[in-house]
Amino acid sequence: MKKVAYYPGCALEGTGHAYNRSTKAVGKALGLDLVELKNWNCCGAMEVKNIDPKIQTYLSARNLSIAEDMGFDTVMAPCNGCYHNLKKAEYDLAHDAGSVEVNARLSGKAGHNTYEAGGVETIHALDWIKRAVGEEELARRVKNNLKGLKIANYYGCMYTRPRHIFPEKDQGPGSESTAKPHYMDDILAAAGAENVDFPLKTACCGGAHSLSDSDTSTRLVLNILETAEACGAEVIATECPTCHTGLEMHQVRAEEVLGRKTNVKILYFTQLVGMALGLSQKKVGVQENLSDPRDLLRQKGLG
Repeated sequence: MKKVAYYPGCALEGTGHAYNRSTKAVGKALGLDLVELKNWNCCGAMEVKNIDPKIQTYLSARNLSIAEDMGFDTVMAPCNGCYHNLKKAEYDLAHDAGSVEVNARLSGKAGHNTYEAGGVETIHALDWIKRAVGEEELARRVKNNLKGLKIANYYGCMYTRPRHIFPEKDQGPGSESTAKPHYMDDILAAAGAENVDFPLKTACCGGAHSLSDSDTSTRLVLNILETAEACGAEVIATECPTCHTGLEMHQVRAEEVLGRKTNVKILYFTQLVGMALGLSQKKVGVQENLSDPRDLLRQKGLG
């Protein structure tokens, strides 16, 4: 079984637990051993940069240093926020002398090795399934085809922005696109799903302001939910715990506060892939989802 360093981040041990559970289950089913980083720390999420962006760079650099010390050259970060911050730390340490100095100083004080840019590659869970497994192999392993399930694939705004911190994207045929990401579409199509033409794949859900400005977040989410339904989707597939939580939470709030009810279900793409591989609904944590999709999934013969 292949091994890769695994950085779950804070969200996957909290509100995104179903994402953590389903990612590990899919990894195991596809022959990947996810080895969790020892004594990892928060990447700073979306808040620390508002106080000092160089501290946030250091926090991610420490996690990359741990992966390197454990002998890995690749770390998987399924959370869009963690993935974004690790990639940004790589960029900052390669281009900003101030970040290099702060990272070296704090690493010295903390007593661990100073991470230097280029030592570890950060990949998203989407990257691994797309590159290491591929659509053909995934389709070969499918036991419960997702045929008949209409899905809007929602990538969120941090998976591809800002463009300069993702040098591996936009490299021509086969690479991921920052303007029109397609990895999740490709993976779920290989699992048999019917992907609808969804124009808000990278729209912001207002996750950073979910508590400080709930009304704005609710309206941003409602636009995503209603557009997905208008496109014919029964499910919105996500690959970010913040987006997933925001979509579910504000779906409820939109009905209670604005009187706008939507019925589309929200599932992590790893939950869908897991069920396609024959894993049970419980194994991929469907019971933890707020937008209870179990009746729909039973109708489709899944899980």
